[in-house]
Amino acid sequence: MRHRKHRYRLGRVSEHRTAMLRNLLVALFRHERITTTLAKAKAAQPLADRVITLAKRESLHARRQVLTLVPDREVVRRIFDQVAARYADRHGGYTRIIKDGVRAGDAAPLVFLELVDRVAPKTDEARGRAKAKKARAPKGAGRRQPAGQQAAAGG
Repeated sequence: MRHRKHRYRLGRVSEHRTAMLRNLLVALFRHERITTTLAKAKAAQPLADRVITLAKRESLHARRQVLTLVPDREVVRRIFDQVAARYADRHGGYTRIIKDGVRAGDAAPLVFLELVDRVAPKTDEARGRAKAKKARAPKGAGRRQPAGQQAAAGG
């Protein structure tokens, strides 16, 4: 019997699954928001929350434990310096999944996996650079006329 044996297998052997989840964690903590499938996001979300909980301890042992899950030293430094400080007052629930639609090739459900309270990138409007609107010609002004009508119109 396979009672209590549930785990996200994701159609991969264990080494491939581990490597893929580690890559997802690196991308998540580097960009703070990634687009992935729903199943991969559900598999990576508890790992991401565990990494942040470990980073809040700020010990050498915790840093080494995080390095086993997030193999990029620069990203680990950022997790311990910036991300852990941001969630010092929060007790869990550091990530969220937002549905985004379906993938064009196989209709797999796509989601955003993002850190809660992330710093959103600034847009052009927020920087004070409002986009200039293009001046449009009135409707029908730019249409081409058939050759026979051009001569009659004097053009």
